[in-house]
Amino acid sequence: MNKIKKNYILIPIFTAILSLIFMIIIASNTTTSINKSYSNFTEDLNSHNISTVIMDTSPNMTVILNNGEKYSTDNPKTDNLKETLLLNNIKVKDETVAPLIKTLPSGIFVVSLLTIMFMLIAKARGGSGSMTSMDMEDFSKNKKVALDFNSVAGNDEAKESLMDIVDFLKSPEKYQKYGARMPKGVILYGSPGTGKTLLAKAVAGEAGVPFYALSGSDFVQVYVGVGAARIRNLFKKAKSHGKAVIFIDEIDAIGKKRGNSKGGGNNDERDQTLNALLTEMSGFGQEEGIVVIAATNRLDMLDDALLRPGRFDRHIEVSLPDVNAREKILSLHLKNKPHDNLDIKDIAKKTVYFSGAKLESLVNESAILAAKDDSDTITNKHIEAAYSITLAGYDKKETSYLSKEDKLLTSYHEAGHGLVSMLLLPKDKVSKITIIPTTKGAGGYTLTIPEDKNYHKMNYLKNKIKVLLGGRAAEEIIFGKENISTGAENDISQTTDIALKMISEYGMGDTLGLIKLSSVGSLYGSYGNPVIEECKKLLDNLYEETLELLRENKNKLDSLALELLEKETLYDTELEKFVS
Repeated sequence: MNKIKKNYILIPIFTAILSLIFMIIIASNTTTSINKSYSNFTEDLNSHNISTVIMDTSPNMTVILNNGEKYSTDNPKTDNLKETLLLNNIKVKDETVAPLIKTLPSGIFVVSLLTIMFMLIAKARGGSGSMTSMDMEDFSKNKKVALDFNSVAGNDEAKESLMDIVDFLKSPEKYQKYGARMPKGVILYGSPGTGKTLLAKAVAGEAGVPFYALSGSDFVQVYVGVGAARIRNLFKKAKSHGKAVIFIDEIDAIGKKRGNSKGGGNNDERDQTLNALLTEMSGFGQEEGIVVIAATNRLDMLDDALLRPGRFDRHIEVSLPDVNAREKILSLHLKNKPHDNLDIKDIAKKTVYFSGAKLESLVNESAILAAKDDSDTITNKHIEAAYSITLAGYDKKETSYLSKEDKLLTSYHEAGHGLVSMLLLPKDKVSKITIIPTTKGAGGYTLTIPEDKNYHKMNYLKNKIKVLLGGRAAEEIIFGKENISTGAENDISQTTDIALKMISEYGMGDTLGLIKLSSVGSLYGSYGNPVIEECKKLLDNLYEETLELLRENKNKLDSLALELLEKETLYDTELEKFVS
């Protein structure tokens, strides 16, 4: 719609150009006539050669001869000239009023210019207004994108918490009867892709009220005051509908804790925007039926004023789906897709720690693969391939450039990961080991289905580090320390992250004990080096233990690596024999 409005100015520009062209053509036709002296006119008059004389307001008159020749000459504008012409049977045309063909183009040209000027002035005046206005789509009017809770699989606890909001939007008088105050704001928090936006849409769809979806970044502007004005415009528009759901995604963009950072215009702008949001939320009453739902990945980063009662006073966690929720989500996404003999329960077990968005991507990827194969239905083969693609990327088709030495090193590296995992974490099922490079840059990969748990013990985290270090340890044992490769870069990144969190966040180290490093504020820097030293000591010890474990099981490591080198890919059924 905005594009159409912007193109309106082209209409007067186009008409001005057309009218100017017509004026030029008319003027050129006028100037092409021959000029003669008045004495020539007198001769033609006396010789009775003149047929018509055209007089207008200009100082010249146009003379048309009997043979059709035309010329212009001076108009003396005497009182008896016209009488003389008429007495000589010459037709006289008096055009003191310009003909329409001459006046219309010039009139249109003037009007077009005035219109262009008016539109430019209006645009200039509305510039500041357009900065503070926002394009908001009411999704509840579009039946194709309208959702209800049946359209959102899993998240049963979150849906139960939101049903109160839906009931309030449908019949607020029921709650007013009991003097109950419904929350003005709801915060949905959880990992990315867990369905926070879908739940907000479902609330509006269930209640049948307008739904306005915006991102926190829409309110963050360079100019101070613009974000606050946009907040006010948003609530003004919502109030005009009586009942509405306002959804602000990534609210941490404007709602971070205040006072932690020094100076800066951007901070002033963010603080003004946050203050405007707090004021608006305090300003509307229960009878207005407006509910603000916000989403964030980090609840701990939000300002306390946002989370107090009367603002966003209901906090609902939207967690990663458990196995039952994953089964429901997969069933929902497969509902309108042709599939045959798929064990959805088994797929749900394999997709541990998959978000709803990742599950949708898995099903969509399998549908693409089925279409490529011209298959009538989506089969287990397509699901398995899509699973690998979702986690590791597409396998590279061209591998002839790889030398035998590179393949052998990759085989031992991946065999190290797989063997350590099967020995130390038997409940984390190793489903696939491959040495085929992927489009995500991996030289090979080991796919493991972790045990579905809400938390992990210290011993599990240490064994997880050993699994990640298993590839580097296998390289050192077989090829020597001087021949280790860069293939462990991502593994080292993950082990560093786990070790740091164990010591600085989970209270599993000696340097900090039960102190959480991220909570000590300005003292953070003074603890940095001791924490790193303890992380290094922990990782060194775990690496030595991993080396010892693989040396004790070197025969199994050799067998696994050589078979992997031959077949390039091994699946869970082929891997069981190496640890039995």
